Amino acid sequence: MRAWVVETPAPIDAGPLRRVERELPSPGPGQVRVRVLCCGVCRTDLHLAEGDLPPRRPRVTPGHEVVGVVDALGPAASRFAVGERIGVAWLGHTDGSCRYCRRGDENLCAAPLFTGWDVDGGYADACLVDEAFAYRLPESLADEAAAPLLCAGIIGYRALRAAAVPPGGRLGIYGFGGSAHLTAQVALAQGLRVHVLTRGEHNQALAKELGADSVGAATDPPPEPLDGAVLFAPAGELVPVALRALDRGGTLAVAGIWLSTIPALDYAAELFEERRLRSVTANTRRDGEEFLRLAERLGVRATTTAYPMADAPRALADLAHGRFGGAAVLVT
Repeated sequence: MRAWVVETPAPIDAGPLRRVERELPSPGPGQVRVRVLCCGVCRTDLHLAEGDLPPRRPRVTPGHEVVGVVDALGPAASRFAVGERIGVAWLGHTDGSCRYCRRGDENLCAAPLFTGWDVDGGYADACLVDEAFAYRLPESLADEAAAPLLCAGIIGYRALRAAAVPPGGRLGIYGFGGSAHLTAQVALAQGLRVHVLTRGEHNQALAKELGADSVGAATDPPPEPLDGAVLFAPAGELVPVALRALDRGGTLAVAGIWLSTIPALDYAAELFEERRLRSVTANTRRDGEEFLRLAERLGVRATTTAYPMADAPRALADLAHGRFGGAAVLVT
């Protein structure tokens, strides 16, 4: 089979990905093999290719927003049938026994495995997944529309909850890519006022199209104090900007797995009056199941740009340079 691998992490324009031929993997106990139909392009893939996230093993295949069809079952695998369409997401395995898993916080597991980082992901003709960590997908969602929901949507949903905006409250969204444009749809459907602060004409146009209450540049103050905010852009310099935009008692949730350096904070201007700064780490399977049900009920739809799987480097480069709005999806 064909697969993309991170040969040597480097700036995306330097060509860190290489396409190789590999043997078709055989599923182990409790695993299924998935014939990839499409795979979403996540900013985490870009961080991996460029070395912001050091690869956990040599020549790993990126991709953790996989939509595909089960074409082989490993020993004792019985949750899915051959031919069934499923989704493969970022959280690939947890130990189930550490203190975090035992208390229901499997996103904080002490020994997790992540798809496309620890184990090979979906930038390939096929991949393996622990069946307990795969998702059934709503029939109403086409393959390309479903792919970004499997990470961008799930992590955005968790980040939105972490921002703790009260009913009818005011949400700020900093950065407006694949995850943010899905989160905004959920927030608007739930009756929140949504203010989008982002750079790039494509992102600003998409925010307006989706019905954001206001759209401005990333460093602009929103038109009203925010009850909560989510930082999707991997830009640490926006942390103090977003904190200053919060009303008293507001929370800023940082959604990304990687963030550039945060400048020194001014306690009085940016943290006092019980403003809170918190990170969001991975997700639980419950988050995923809840979000997929909610997305189907609310009619959340991803805005996507399709690329052939052979053009994975170009898709990542276009993501890095902001050449599209919404999410990119690699199609086999």
